[in-house]
Amino acid sequence: MTENDVLKALSTVEEPDFKKDLVTLDMVKDIAIEDNSVSFTVILTTPACPLKDLIKARCFTAIHSMINEEVEIKINFTSRTTSLRTDKKDVLKDVKNIIAVVSGKGGVGKSTVAANLALALAAGGAKVGLMDADIYGPSVPIMFGIRGERPKMRDVNGKGKIVPIDRYGIKVMSIGLLVDEKQAVVWRGPMVSSAVRQFVSDVDWGELDYLVIDMPPGTGDIHLTIVQTVPVTGAIVVSTPQLVALADAKKGITMFNQPGLKVPVIGLVENMSYFTPKELPDNKYYIFGKEGAKKLASEFDIPFLGEIPLVQSIREGGDIGIPVMIGDDEISKKAFTHFGDNAIRAISLRNANLPVTELSEVLVG
Repeated sequence: MTENDVLKALSTVEEPDFKKDLVTLDMVKDIAIEDNSVSFTVILTTPACPLKDLIKARCFTAIHSMINEEVEIKINFTSRTTSLRTDKKDVLKDVKNIIAVVSGKGGVGKSTVAANLALALAAGGAKVGLMDADIYGPSVPIMFGIRGERPKMRDVNGKGKIVPIDRYGIKVMSIGLLVDEKQAVVWRGPMVSSAVRQFVSDVDWGELDYLVIDMPPGTGDIHLTIVQTVPVTGAIVVSTPQLVALADAKKGITMFNQPGLKVPVIGLVENMSYFTPKELPDNKYYIFGKEGAKKLASEFDIPFLGEIPLVQSIREGGDIGIPVMIGDDEISKKAFTHFGDNAIRAISLRNANLPVTELSEVLVG
């Protein structure tokens, strides 16, 4: 058994998403052979890769069938989160992927989806931050149980930077941590845009695989400010199944399709898809309609990332500051984990198949 034998065998192992073999994708490193055993490292596209077990099984099968059934195999897994950032600006320079979570209208659970997506990504080993850019209605402090806390300052290269609050293993920042929650934020557009830019430039986010941005509902100043300030990898659109929500979700999708906006839609997720009572975990009641978002995703030829059920524990977790990904409701946790896995794959495919990430040049009056 030689190194070439191992490479030849692994060149028959296809990466399930990219549809190319591991050797061509340069995902195999550090091959070591001793007697009848071989070890090597497979470099995944993300720490949270949901296909690791499948890739491992395919590697075992290839080596045993093409070299020897008795070969002892040890596979180590590491990762390099893919990123297409090529901008030269010193803005979030150590953040590999910037993901905007958007919705066409309020009340569809966008913040809940953004919060639990961030936690799902972190659960797989990724370094994750969550920016609450919903200036007028920040809800992240409540969802993470950090109401009343104030972020500290840190000197970074002679400049004062805000330090995000570390909660449940992710970095969290929200306007709700800086203003009195009893006071309404009554700001005009330029003030809001300035605040959002500060969240980007004056917060010490450090090294992140993913920065999830919880955007305000609709389409407006904050959306344009974000895409003009940082190179957004892509947007995830949140909707519920009913027709009125889907009509607004369409607006969110088409916003990113207009000239000047260089932000691909990574996928669409349907929240409150069905109701499942705690005492009847196998039952699904489609209160608001069935598969509306799935059909919409098919219409626009974008990935459908999953269905999130309408479950009491999701609401309760958000209210008491313990998101469902941290709680013990396995039904909801499974749904968000599945959604997170699909989002990771969609981001990796976006980085493999679409043009590099750039700042948007939006001319909107």
